[in-house]
Amino acid sequence: MPYELKHVFASLPQMERGVAKVIGGDPKGNNFLYTNGKCVIIRNIDDHSQFVNCVRFSPDGSRFVTAGADGQIFVYDGSKGELIGSLGGEKAHKGGIYAVSWSPDSSQLISASGDKTVKLWDVGAATAVTTFNLGSEVTDQQLGCLWQKDHLISISLSGYINYLDKNNPDRPLRTVKGHTKSIQCVTVHKSEGRSYIYSGSHDETGQNGCFSGKGHGNQVSKMVTDQAGHLVTCSMDDTLRFTDLTKKEYSASDVVKMDFQPKSVSTSVGGLSLAVCIGQVVLLKDKKKVFTLDNLGYEPEVGVVHPGGTTAAVGGADGKVHLYSVQGNTLKDEGKTLEATGPITDMAYSNDGAYLAVLDEKKVAKVFIVADGYSVKNEFYGHHAKPVTLAWSPDNEHFATGGMDMMVYIWTVSDPDQRIKLPDAHRLHHVSGLAWIDEHTLVTTSHDASVKQWTVKY
Repeated sequence: MPYELKHVFASLPQMERGVAKVIGGDPKGNNFLYTNGKCVIIRNIDDHSQFVNCVRFSPDGSRFVTAGADGQIFVYDGSKGELIGSLGGEKAHKGGIYAVSWSPDSSQLISASGDKTVKLWDVGAATAVTTFNLGSEVTDQQLGCLWQKDHLISISLSGYINYLDKNNPDRPLRTVKGHTKSIQCVTVHKSEGRSYIYSGSHDETGQNGCFSGKGHGNQVSKMVTDQAGHLVTCSMDDTLRFTDLTKKEYSASDVVKMDFQPKSVSTSVGGLSLAVCIGQVVLLKDKKKVFTLDNLGYEPEVGVVHPGGTTAAVGGADGKVHLYSVQGNTLKDEGKTLEATGPITDMAYSNDGAYLAVLDEKKVAKVFIVADGYSVKNEFYGHHAKPVTLAWSPDNEHFATGGMDMMVYIWTVSDPDQRIKLPDAHRLHHVSGLAWIDEHTLVTTSHDASVKQWTVKY
């Protein structure tokens, strides 16, 4: 008898088929498992000297491998669990190994390591066929890999997804880049018949990759595009940036230093931009400050300029929207305010300038009719927590709101009861940004560092 029974925990006839239970063990540390009417041995494998990070069976089940923080990969018999050998001799990688993935025919596998490489192995020969070098920075450590049909894919610590090239191991076929921190804002820009999504975060901005050059030094809080083809961004580094979208390169000459931290930015015709800062509202023209409003008597939170460039609306923590007429290079207070139900969190003019939609902390959205002296068109209720972002559909008949309740609502201006609800739009964190590609396609972002695209059917 190859083993000595150490413990018996239950008698076999009392167990149901389909239920797995440990029924005993031997002095070597092996356990015996009863499942589906059979008794099988569970082996304890302790060949690694450090943590085991990954275990993968080959697709045909004949073998399995283990990869560990000790830089080793061991190969075992799939049915008996007996050690067959190791890959690469004493060590497969110079650093810890975080993942392995088998080829579909079970003859090869790839491994991803903290030594910033991915290796392609011939398992039968136990040798590396190709070594993919993914860089020299700390963020180039390889934390995951996947062999999907003909594609070899790895994931870097930076969050980048690399499509590996067997013929050129030092240069991936394609690198998909994304944010690694919470996303604060998003906008869409159309160029030459194509729509591009731009998102901003703690790790600056990106369009499936970061712009070249030195960007913002802190979180990007808000972004819009202007008629001249610039991405206009405001940041907690107390600057506004105007980045040429054709070049996708930050320019030191297109940075406007603000006196106070900017919270939001809006653009309009004639090169106009409006920046709302802590305790201050600034009007810009052609990327230069031309007028500043101080000593407001309220704390401004968000501002927008009418598409026609005639009016600037500033929402405050006082629960009011303050309207200013744009007269040349100045803002004139006409003494007109619009009442919300709480501190303003976001607002936007419809694309045709017919409506102004306003969100507040009391979970209410209001739409005002511009041509009728900003009379109230309708009020909209539905969010269970503070809504923080708003965006108009290109059809000017619908607008979307998102907030701390992780929900997105799409509202119909003429009928508050006709709404589309996207529950748990981002399940890990609240919705932080909204933008429309077209009247049936909505983009959402979140502090979960993801960008999602939704098809909307009315």
